[in-house]
Amino acid sequence: MIVYSVSINKELVNLMIGTTISRQHENFRQVIQSYYQLTKPRIIPLLLITTAAGMWMASEGQVDPFLLLITLVGGTLAAASAQVLNCIYDRDIDYEMLRTRSRPIPSGRIQTRDALLFAIALGSASFTLLAVFANLLAALLAMSGIIFYMGIYTHLLKRHTPQNIVIGGAAGAIPALVGWAAVTGELSLPAWLLFAVVFLWTPPHFWALALMIREDYAKVGIPMLPVVAGEESTTRQIWVYTLLVVPASLLFIYPLGVSGVVYGAIALVLGSIFLQKAWQLLQSPTNNQLARGLFKYSILYMMLLCTGIVVDSLPITQQLSTALADNLQTLVSAIPFLPFPV
Repeated sequence: MIVYSVSINKELVNLMIGTTISRQHENFRQVIQSYYQLTKPRIIPLLLITTAAGMWMASEGQVDPFLLLITLVGGTLAAASAQVLNCIYDRDIDYEMLRTRSRPIPSGRIQTRDALLFAIALGSASFTLLAVFANLLAALLAMSGIIFYMGIYTHLLKRHTPQNIVIGGAAGAIPALVGWAAVTGELSLPAWLLFAVVFLWTPPHFWALALMIREDYAKVGIPMLPVVAGEESTTRQIWVYTLLVVPASLLFIYPLGVSGVVYGAIALVLGSIFLQKAWQLLQSPTNNQLARGLFKYSILYMMLLCTGIVVDSLPITQQLSTALADNLQTLVSAIPFLPFPV
């Protein structure tokens, strides 16, 4: 018994020493990198481009550079805060899934308490920055995004219903409202349409990813649609939402009239490719390569669609479009009228 006790104590001491050595050899750069990874930085740029699109559309292409910088930084801080809180809440399933096990919290590089303080600091900085330099509405919307993402999506929906990403998609669409509100101090119909486009785009985007990693979700009991309903049902839902988002993206042209021919051409081309990829996946629901292709394209689709909004709203684009329309009208009026024979 004594020998066994000594052996156990030696193992505990060695474990404590090993942990101490590991922490002593973790340099400042590695600590910063761990906190950076905690914010899931690859997700944030896609949120910011919808913010920028909202700002450019609201300002008719004449955005105040300082306000743009403040809003994007504030949006980055809010999104980072939400992602850190998500990492804290999902630390148990992150440890179980192979692709997420190396994240800072499940790997032990960052303690839960430290991550929580980091999230609070990020959220507070976001609210202060937006409230002081933009307006209170933009700041409150950014905070509502954090609350919705954590309270509604992560806590209530993610682990309990296969429709989690549908309703939870509202959290990812809020940055578009933040951008519009930062410029105008209010929310009008075009802002809500941009919100709706992002909202409808989210299920095809995320379910394509879920098809690729359905086994991971099944392992930890997350009822993502491919796990609960299977690939065929998921691809049908992807097709339906793609059919909804593409026409919705054209409503900026008519009846709202806030975007013009340049955006229209971009939206039509992008939408046609989106529909084609969704249709191909519908014909072959178990093809992970098609799911991967749709997932990657959905990111490109949203980025280029928002870029189209920005480009179309620029004064120089508006001037060129007007000049082109005038010249076309002049050309048509110069064509002699040839009456049909009676």
